[in-house]
Amino acid sequence: MHRLLELWHQLYNLEALIRWGGYAVLTAVVFAETGLLVGFFLPGDSLLVTAGLLSSQGFLNVYVMGVILSIAAIAGDSVGYSIGRATGPRIFTRENSLFFNKKHLYRAHAFYEKYGAKTIVLARFMPIIRTFAPVVAGVGDMRYRTFVLYNAVGGILWVWAMLFIGYFLGRSVPGVRTHIDVLILVVIFLSLLPGIIAWLRERRAASVQPDSTAP
Repeated sequence: MHRLLELWHQLYNLEALIRWGGYAVLTAVVFAETGLLVGFFLPGDSLLVTAGLLSSQGFLNVYVMGVILSIAAIAGDSVGYSIGRATGPRIFTRENSLFFNKKHLYRAHAFYEKYGAKTIVLARFMPIIRTFAPVVAGVGDMRYRTFVLYNAVGGILWVWAMLFIGYFLGRSVPGVRTHIDVLILVVIFLSLLPGIIAWLRERRAASVQPDSTAP
């Protein structure tokens, strides 16, 4: 347990992680978060923003990162789609484990049922959902040509948007690097905000729904 906590702390020490691993670690995290079911806990948004911020200070090239990480994000979703196609509905019967929880899969499924193919783009900006959305698309037998288009658009938009948020903040806001923890918390909150809003709407709709058992 102590080693797990230590690994967790190192993983979320984003600046140190990026400085230690550079392009390789960034590529691995982006690919794993979007392509492997066990990657849902990885800090995709905040990692990209931090990378952009460090790039504005001269560490790594933001354009090189944009190209490499866009490819990693697109490849990751493609793997997720392949997992969904290969397993089919059986994946919904998979047992919960330390790195897999079916409730995340059901959340992604509900999101996909509501938004269809657009889910592949929208989910990029939603932690956890973006890990499971391509799997659900594969299970749902979305046409691969359609998936590839939305996958490419979503991957490119997400990576470049997150990188340049950090990059331009680093360039235009003096001393922002000294408040990087606050910036990361803001990014995480904004990433979770769509999910929070959707949850509140569902709660409100459930509270005003008439009781079907009433006479």
